[in-house]
Amino acid sequence: MDDGDLSLIVGGRTISGWTDIRLTRGVERCPSDFELGLTDSAPDSVSEVTVQPGDACEIRLGNDLVLTGYVDRFVPSYSPGSHQIRVSGRGKCQDLVDCSAVWPNSQMNGTSALDIATKLAAHYGITVSCDVPNLVAIPLFNVLVGETPLEVIERVSRFSQLLVYDGPDGNLILAQATQQAQAVGGVFEGVNVQSASVAYSADERYRDYVCFAQSVATLSDAGVGPIWTGSAQDENVKRPREHYVVCEAPQGYSDLAQRRATWEMNRRAGRSAIVSAVVDSWRDGAGALWTPNTLVTVSLPHLKLQPVNWLISEVTYQRSLEGGTTAQLAIMDPRAFLPEPIVLLPLFVDLSVYGSQ
Repeated sequence: MDDGDLSLIVGGRTISGWTDIRLTRGVERCPSDFELGLTDSAPDSVSEVTVQPGDACEIRLGNDLVLTGYVDRFVPSYSPGSHQIRVSGRGKCQDLVDCSAVWPNSQMNGTSALDIATKLAAHYGITVSCDVPNLVAIPLFNVLVGETPLEVIERVSRFSQLLVYDGPDGNLILAQATQQAQAVGGVFEGVNVQSASVAYSADERYRDYVCFAQSVATLSDAGVGPIWTGSAQDENVKRPREHYVVCEAPQGYSDLAQRRATWEMNRRAGRSAIVSAVVDSWRDGAGALWTPNTLVTVSLPHLKLQPVNWLISEVTYQRSLEGGTTAQLAIMDPRAFLPEPIVLLPLFVDLSVYGSQ
């Protein structure tokens, strides 16, 4: 299968023929980033490649758009008989990572994670999409001076059980770990896998998880409310291993202890086997690019991994003179990507009670 070439498009000009390519996207990585290199024994052949840091850019693999953002660094160099350039950059959401959050009065109330993300991102020319309906309402909380937009967005998104990452168009995506999008062909030993490893671990798993959540109330003695408990048991851990978690739960969040205990068990179990596979193409069996937040069938018998249908968490598209064209995939059980149940304010303020005073 022809993967196509990588093209860097800057100022309407397309630059291709890169000899060294690395571009990474992931559901736990925001923004996507890239590093490209070009080396030629005839210096004049690359001397006309001119890129300026800060330039808006697009990157395409074949005809597929994979990144929209900005050039961060342009590094030309030369030595006797050769001329080299390296270009690196990130997606548009870099401004949500690098810059400060701009919000009038620094206070939010009665809105959703999508609405908050949309307003914070709009200041930097970024749109936000979310296909999860009926998002929970965000209670009153403050944006701290110096916080970045992404710090705020990730906080309210965790509260809403959402992942935060960027799309090929450079805009922000709020989503849950997919249960439907499926890569074609899979990752199979002896078929398209050049190398692979599975990191199996037990040191961060426990048999019994117990969460203690104490009710707290504003304008009263914090911590005098009832203590709620939640528990979960991982039957695949055979010996006694206990893990206690303590969290604060405002009035109205009596189920937080149980949700937190269940999350601790599922996340740790989901991350107890991490697949890293290098496959021989940027594309799956149907010719679509390997894409984060996509389910894929994995079978690696020699690594004691029988067929499973897990989630691609990160994709790195690579090309070099030594290694050829490959994609490195990080793959885990979808339970690994369940967002942590949190509350935004440990001390909940009932504005209906105190607002008129």
